[in-house]
Amino acid sequence: MVRNLVILLLLSFSLALTGCLPSPYYQKEYPMPQNAWQYQNKPSFKFNITDTNAVYNLYFLVRHTEAYPYSNIWIWVYTKQPGDSSFQKSRIEIPLAEPSGKWLGRGMGEIWEQRMPITRNDNPMEFKKPGMYEIRFEQNMRINPLPEILQIGLRVERNDSRNFKAKP
Repeated sequence: MVRNLVILLLLSFSLALTGCLPSPYYQKEYPMPQNAWQYQNKPSFKFNITDTNAVYNLYFLVRHTEAYPYSNIWIWVYTKQPGDSSFQKSRIEIPLAEPSGKWLGRGMGEIWEQRMPITRNDNPMEFKKPGMYEIRFEQNMRINPLPEILQIGLRVERNDSRNFKAKP
C-alpha cells in the first residue's frame, strides 16, 4: 500500500515537472555514423514558420561521450530563408566543458547532452517571412572525423515572452 502511494507520488511529480517544460516548435536529431562527425556530413533541418509575429529560440543539440577530446566544438551554421536560393553562413563556438574540465549539459553515465543557443547574443529570433526555413550544421574542427559525437540536432522553441525587443 505504501509502495503504491510512493510510486503514485513519484509519477505525479514527474508528470508535473515535464508539464512545465516548453514543448519544442520543431526538434530533430541525427545520429552520427560510427560515432564520428565527418566534414561532409552536414545535417539539414527544415521547418515551416507561419507566425511571423512570434519570436523563437534556436538551439544546437549535441550528444557526445566522456571520451570527446575537446572542451568545445566549432561549427558552421548555414541558414536559408523562404525564397532564397543560397545559404548564409556563420561560424560559432559551442562550449562543451568548463575551464576546469567539468562537462556542461546533462550527463548519464558516459553520455553527455548539451543544448546551446545559436542566435546572436542568445536573443530570440524573428522570422520575417512565412515559409520553409532550412538550417544546416557542419563541424569545423581541425580533425576529421570528429570522434565521440553521437548525435547532432536542432531545437526551435516558440518564445512567448512579451518583453522581447529586437536589438539593432
